[in-house]
Amino acid sequence: MKTKTVTDFLKKVTFVALAFFTFNVIAQEEEKETTVENLLSKLSVSGSVDGYYRYNFGSPNDNSVAPATSFANQSGFAIGMANVILGYEGEKVGFVADLVFGPRGEDAVFLSDGSAQIVNQLYAYWNVTESVKLTFGNFNTFLGYEVISPTGNFNYSTSYMFSYGPFSHTGLKADFVLSEKWSAMLAVMNPTDYTENNPFDTYIFGAQLGYSADNGSAFLNLRYGNEGEPGEVGPTFQADLTTGWDLDEDFYLGVNATYLSTEPQEDGDASGFYGVALYPQYKTSEKFTLGLRGEYFSVYNGGLTGVVGLDTEGDGDVIAATLTGSYDIGDLTLKPELRLDSTSEDFFIDNDSEATKSLSSFVLGAIYKF
Repeated sequence: MKTKTVTDFLKKVTFVALAFFTFNVIAQEEEKETTVENLLSKLSVSGSVDGYYRYNFGSPNDNSVAPATSFANQSGFAIGMANVILGYEGEKVGFVADLVFGPRGEDAVFLSDGSAQIVNQLYAYWNVTESVKLTFGNFNTFLGYEVISPTGNFNYSTSYMFSYGPFSHTGLKADFVLSEKWSAMLAVMNPTDYTENNPFDTYIFGAQLGYSADNGSAFLNLRYGNEGEPGEVGPTFQADLTTGWDLDEDFYLGVNATYLSTEPQEDGDASGFYGVALYPQYKTSEKFTLGLRGEYFSVYNGGLTGVVGLDTEGDGDVIAATLTGSYDIGDLTLKPELRLDSTSEDFFIDNDSEATKSLSSFVLGAIYKF
């Protein structure tokens, strides 16, 4: 009788222990599963793939003649880039790893040629409060109307102001929410486009004041600092205004204006460039929008070379008009565009190998976004 009682007791204890162990294992598995699901819910993957066809009217199509702007400057069929963006958004902290592959991506990180660099952006951020956000790492520039990714631009080819402004920065920036409509940003960064390291003992300071409303926004952007070794160049100052507004349900108008000046290290005049561009766009249907970019861009005192033809004093300008259609087919967007560049001095070559002031071209871009 005693033996049977002990045996029954042991069976009960074993059953309770087994049940407890099973429940604990199941709870841990559910907790682990919940943690994984929670992690995956905060991760995001996005990006794009693009390519284009380009043809010159009245000029050679052997890649020797093209507007001196970024990316869409090869003749015939050409590839843009594959862009993969991995992001994590936590309650307070997160990161973005933006990788690019292909010629457009290589041009975007041009100062890293030879290092197998594929990083377009790589930064971590901390939402310190609801009104303050700190970002540390490599991020695309806050200046200008256009961006590196073709998904962020209406026109497929790019402007002169974008092509010769900064592309990316590495440093620390602080974003501030001042009110429901007003924002501000302060930053300290490496010299422009030195994203992997800082080879100079100099830094650039950036600032932004923004205003946003339901029908549009406006941003005043500033940067100042020495872009190279001390003793070789003076400080550079750039002021940039970017704004865009929905004038009605179908009509949008964007404006970009910029001014850049680099002081000489010794006696002399400052050099640089300035420009303005208008971006009117009209939506004709749910799938098709027609837009024009009209840009005036001027170089003074030899502030840039190889961009437009310069006179004996180092001055020159260009007027560029780009008419672009944007047609959506699901996640695929086709962008046919006609572009005319006209310079103040001879800069292009025609089919007779004669110097000319103008170049007309056609571009068909194809962009898939995921």
